[in-house]
Amino acid sequence: MDQPHTQPGGSGVACASRLELLALPGLPLIGAGDDLGALIEAALTRAGWRLADGDVVVVTSKVISRAQGRFVDLSTVGASDRARELSARIGKDPRLVELVLRESTAVSRVVPGGALVVRHRLGMVCANAGIDASNASPPGAAAGSGPWVLLLPEDPDAAAEGLRARLAAAGGAAIGVVVSDSQGRPFRLGTVGAAIGLAGVPGLWDRRGDHDLHGKRLEITVTALGDQIAAAADLVAGQANEGRPVVVMRGLRFPVGAHGAHELVRPPTEDLYA
Repeated sequence: MDQPHTQPGGSGVACASRLELLALPGLPLIGAGDDLGALIEAALTRAGWRLADGDVVVVTSKVISRAQGRFVDLSTVGASDRARELSARIGKDPRLVELVLRESTAVSRVVPGGALVVRHRLGMVCANAGIDASNASPPGAAAGSGPWVLLLPEDPDAAAEGLRARLAAAGGAAIGVVVSDSQGRPFRLGTVGAAIGLAGVPGLWDRRGDHDLHGKRLEITVTALGDQIAAAADLVAGQANEGRPVVVMRGLRFPVGAHGAHELVRPPTEDLYA
């Protein structure tokens, strides 16, 4: 592949004039205990792909949760008084609300007939603690069990670093990994891909000190690089029955380092809406 023209920033990050997004084919339905790294390696080999320096492997949070066995059968969950009170206000199953409370450190908003907006234990503010009921059944789930939901991964940053280290060692390339999840925004409709875990690639691209086309020095421009990567990959991965949970992005340049999705979380003291 020809090396694309890039525009370097002061942070050492650069974006190509063309990015490629490639959905990795051939991954099976993931179940609890599956070795996700080995499955991705095998799929890369079957596809004849070799990771290169600057590639970012974007993995949906759902397949990591599935591999970690984060399935919950709601029929096994007992709802607290608090969960039942909130469920009556938002019109959701009290057992689901109980899980939302267990996965959260604070309730930010109670949306009647809608959702609980909470501060998740991972730090970000999101609806219903990111708990998902779509594609949430474990392989071979017994008839009559459920309904099933899937919690977010235990530690998305650690999962990202584990995958990054394994894939980098296998392919000999300096890569990044982003764990993506679909999240809403307070003043916009629809969901977009967001980075809830990352490794290798910076979460933020600080452009302060660079110059615009007219030579003006940038003073406040900091780009949410991790979220931009996740959102772009989300277009390829899909949200329904596409079955494309791993996407490779090619065309970035960045210094591989110790990074995590905490870089993208606004501190509570600076949060005007939570």
